[in-house]
Amino acid sequence: MNRHRKDPIASSIHQILRELGEDPSRHGLLKTPQRVAKSLRDLTAGYREDVDSTINGAIFEEPCNEMVLVKDITFYSLCEHHLLPFFGKAHVGYIPDRRIIGLSKIPKIVEVFSRRLQVQERLTTQIAEALDAKLAPKGVAVVMEARHLCMEMRGVRSLLSPTVTSAMFGCFQKDARTRKEFLELIRKG
Repeated sequence: MNRHRKDPIASSIHQILRELGEDPSRHGLLKTPQRVAKSLRDLTAGYREDVDSTINGAIFEEPCNEMVLVKDITFYSLCEHHLLPFFGKAHVGYIPDRRIIGLSKIPKIVEVFSRRLQVQERLTTQIAEALDAKLAPKGVAVVMEARHLCMEMRGVRSLLSPTVTSAMFGCFQKDARTRKEFLELIRKG
């Protein structure tokens, strides 16, 4: 961003502060518009990233055909309806069909999609679809559990009521034993 050009997000935040009845020139708020603009750009960095560059060639041929599971992946996102955070844990599993992905790429894929304005339902499906498209595995399963500040801080004010979503493709959807194994593994401490 050109230092001499006005940041449109910061200008908008300045105006929002005024509309809320605040004085944006008050000492504690002087740099708030710039801080919020920087924060929003960071929280939505997923728009400037894509799955292919995130994976960066880390897909390998391997005769593995047993479940691969990365669980308790911490994620943070912004609810697209209120621009308030929702956050929690993602559990991502797949059963390879001769192709595996570098394990560290799974949390990175979660981050690409979570750092966008989201609803948890779509986020869960996007992660599963990305792995399904890139690996063509026998199956993919994603379960996400999150707290939504739009439910806790406003509206219904339902505290500590996590939302759980899942997306199951292939053998996780068709085979009850495979789905059960996945669900049991993510429950283990």
